[in-house]
Amino acid sequence: MLRVSYRSGFTLIELLLVLVILAVLAAVVVPKFAKRGEQAREAAAKTDISNMETALDAYEIDTGRYPTTEEGLAALFEAPSNAKNWKGPYLKKGVPNDPWGNPYQYTCPGTHAQNGFDLFSFGPDGQDGGGDDIDNWTVSTGN
Repeated sequence: MLRVSYRSGFTLIELLLVLVILAVLAAVVVPKFAKRGEQAREAAAKTDISNMETALDAYEIDTGRYPTTEEGLAALFEAPSNAKNWKGPYLKKGVPNDPWGNPYQYTCPGTHAQNGFDLFSFGPDGQDGGGDDIDNWTVSTGN
């Protein structure tokens, strides 16, 4: 009697073909997710700046002035020695770093903003300029 046995399973070529298909899909999908991550970090920086603007306005209402450049954003969490009527802390968790791990930049009086201070992040590249900075004086177009 003749017995024919059939083996079930995948051949090496079939496995390699599946791996190639998965690699091609990953090459297409991963960059799209990476871009979404960068967009999320930019949105987080804009939110941080907006929250700090609110805190700076509350500081100004209480003390009659914005913190000086030398006092910096730390004045929102710890009272400067010369700040009268300081009712903070104005930020519950202290001054955050931007989403890329760098400190936010603050100058008062500001040179760009109409409201008396410049507050900004150097953005993803961590350097001033380059078109990726996020600030409180540029009008957002919703992009």
